[in-house]
Amino acid sequence: MTYIELGKKVLEQAGKPLSVKEIFEKACEMGLDKECNDGKILSHSLGSQLGEHNIKEEDKQFYVARKERGAFFYWLKSREREFPPQETSNAEDDEQSECSGTAKKQETSFNERDLHPLLVKFLYENPDFNLQCKTIYHEKCLKDKKGKCEWNYPDIVGVYFPYNKYSPFDKYDGEILKFLHHTGQKKHKLFSFELKVNLKLTNLKESYFQAVSNSTWANEGYLVVKSIDKKDEKDVLDELRRLNQSFGIGVIKLESEISNSKILLPAREREINIPTLNMLVEQSPVDFKPFMEEINKQIGKGLDTPIEMKSFDKVLDDEEMQKHIKDKGIQAE
Repeated sequence: MTYIELGKKVLEQAGKPLSVKEIFEKACEMGLDKECNDGKILSHSLGSQLGEHNIKEEDKQFYVARKERGAFFYWLKSREREFPPQETSNAEDDEQSECSGTAKKQETSFNERDLHPLLVKFLYENPDFNLQCKTIYHEKCLKDKKGKCEWNYPDIVGVYFPYNKYSPFDKYDGEILKFLHHTGQKKHKLFSFELKVNLKLTNLKESYFQAVSNSTWANEGYLVVKSIDKKDEKDVLDELRRLNQSFGIGVIKLESEISNSKILLPAREREINIPTLNMLVEQSPVDFKPFMEEINKQIGKGLDTPIEMKSFDKVLDDEEMQKHIKDKGIQAE
């Protein structure tokens, strides 16, 4: 997805002119950042593209509907009658200044993909999960008719092996492990995770039902959030509890200090949906299919022969994690 396509998609749903910052934030809330520029939106580049400075007037798709305190609010030329443009002066110079300031802010910001290593480490080490995980790159998945594949792919998928390093069953004799496995009392499980940087009332429903939609194949599905808007926190948590009771998607609060991360609401376990699982393997041959292939290889090897999961995400050690957090500017709340 290009910045132009991203801007159009956001404004088509917005219903009013938005600034570059608002378009940037809304795109992240909608998950469009995963489909643009390898999963990273550069807000200063977005502003430059929306300005369309090197495009003929008749070919432009956006215009400045109004200007407030140095910020330009863009709207679609195809719907210009709804918000006639106001007179502006030195628009291009002012916009370049705005984009420059936004670029400085962006240097210390982070996006959802920057949080993946934190979640992978938490899920690997937390005794409630003990998972090995893999990022699914949406931009590598096969494309279909518009809307058909929307909300199909989770951000991260995970697998639980009942005999991994952190499992409480690891201390048991091999025969006991086999018994538990054969009787189904301790089984392999598949997990789905949808990750959001910030959760507030305005994006809660969309975020939650995105997690519902892209986890229908898994034993357990979770919505993972880095921060919850302080002014809405009580209302957000109340609504999450209500939705959890109805739909069973769990909620994880991810912290920069990974050991402080916690499960706010547990997921409801269910049977794997085979048709949806098959669809994901077919539509994601680069990421999801290798995920399933390596799971099957490990299961085939048995309890005592762990294999190297080459396509899975690396679990960073503590030193590597601290460097990642610092490099990406991931701040504690």
